[in-house]
Amino acid sequence: MTSPPSDIGDQLIAFLPNMRRFALSLSRAPDVADDLVQQACERALASSASFELGTRFDAWMFRIIRNLWIDRTRRQKTAGPSEDVYERHDLMGEDGQQVADARQELSSVRDALEAMPEDQRAIIMLVCVDDLSYRDAAEVLNVPIGTVMSRLARARKRLAELTGINPVPGRSTGARD
Repeated sequence: MTSPPSDIGDQLIAFLPNMRRFALSLSRAPDVADDLVQQACERALASSASFELGTRFDAWMFRIIRNLWIDRTRRQKTAGPSEDVYERHDLMGEDGQQVADARQELSSVRDALEAMPEDQRAIIMLVCVDDLSYRDAAEVLNVPIGTVMSRLARARKRLAELTGINPVPGRSTGARD
């Protein structure tokens, strides 16, 4: 492979087995070798203009792989120890579907709160979000405690309607019989 590459991509593809062998001899780990080869290909494609005509393509690629290996080794020395997450069975991850559903539900509640009258929105925020007692909420709003309770009942009912929550059978809905 002493001729300059007419198409560097074709040269890379033809030279992949040799690059992988060399990377494997450096790293002694197939996954790391594959990463080195991929990074070397990316670097070669990005800097194909720096390839000097009349030089050996294989030597150029081996130099790139070796430099990447040296950089990786230096980074690992300063980064400290690392563990393979696939070998750790005690790690917990988040369920992506659950997170997406929770975000969607939160968004619908936020939209519903925005659609509510200000007095209902304020009481929901003070009592349900900020965890104020009815008495403290009454003081903040400068209204009687009975007004707080009735506004809160109406606000909860309106929020349930806006978010599509159906009342639980057998539970008080706030309506008088």
